[in-house]
Amino acid sequence: MTMNRSWQTWKTMAHAALALLIAADLCLAFFLWQSSREGPQSVRAQRDRLALEEDLLRADVERGEKIRASLPQVGRDCDAFYRESFLNAATGYSSIQTDMNNMAAKAGVKTSGLTFGQKAIEGRGVTELSMNTSVQADYPAIIRFINIIERSKNFYLLKQLHLASATNGSIKLDITLLTYFRT
Repeated sequence: MTMNRSWQTWKTMAHAALALLIAADLCLAFFLWQSSREGPQSVRAQRDRLALEEDLLRADVERGEKIRASLPQVGRDCDAFYRESFLNAATGYSSIQTDMNNMAAKAGVKTSGLTFGQKAIEGRGVTELSMNTSVQADYPAIIRFINIIERSKNFYLLKQLHLASATNGSIKLDITLLTYFRT
């Protein structure tokens, strides 16, 4: 009886394995049937969409590699800008005073009351310097003065420009400029 029982067990297990194999085969046949229902146009369209996506991703990777390759040069350019455009705090005030007088003379304007305000910027290695002055001249001379400031070898930002008065073709402006010192 034990042999008959073990033979029955073996037969049952063989039938179960065969049933699983047939079920897997039916699932695979269903999957193949479903994918064959999609026409060649839809497969081509999917292939084209994936090819386009691949091209876009490849372009993104190339752009990222170019950016990574240019980072050392960008760092050198930033260091050069910092060294060349920002004055040293020890000699900066006299350089700015001289520069402002030279720019005013070149533009043909009169300046008066140059005052400074200083503010340390934490963690940046720079100190912000605010400069206030009054400028008086005719309109073309003031425009020349602003253009000269913009083209100066030193770094100046025109923060505020206020009309103080205007008489007989002469304009008086209160100007606030910003610059930075290396610390």
